[in-house]
Amino acid sequence: MGDPRIIAVDLDEHTILWRSADVEQERRIAIFDLLEGNHFAPQRPAADGYAGPYRIRLRVEEGRLAIDMFRDDSTHLETLVLGLARFRRPIKDYFAICDSYYQAIRQASPQQIETIDMARRAIHNDAAQLLVERLEGKITVDFDTARRLFTLICVLHIKG
Repeated sequence: MGDPRIIAVDLDEHTILWRSADVEQERRIAIFDLLEGNHFAPQRPAADGYAGPYRIRLRVEEGRLAIDMFRDDSTHLETLVLGLARFRRPIKDYFAICDSYYQAIRQASPQQIETIDMARRAIHNDAAQLLVERLEGKITVDFDTARRLFTLICVLHIKG
């Protein structure tokens, strides 16, 4: 019996070109929340039966998401490569709504902030559901894990 969860996550710093203080805070929160509670179970069994916990590294390579999976002792297990074409629109929409949200926090009314935050959560939830679907048959994740992974995927796409 394994431990199907992520115990460490790393973002490929070569992929990330720039990030603001707001984005850095989102990254820290996503990683903290992810490590506090997640479900991450690769569907292809390891030859030796290893079934977690996992260390992962996320990176973008040639327009695709690479999820490098490692054992808890940091030995490489496998790399899953996932096309990102279906995520382009949700990532773009998420960036746009986050920009509006960060601006609203500084100058809008509480009602305006709440409205923008509801829209931001809806986009985030839709993208998380898309990620769950795209990982189907490859890696089983719960919804909260998918939400946090989507946040980290967005961080990898910031161009500055």
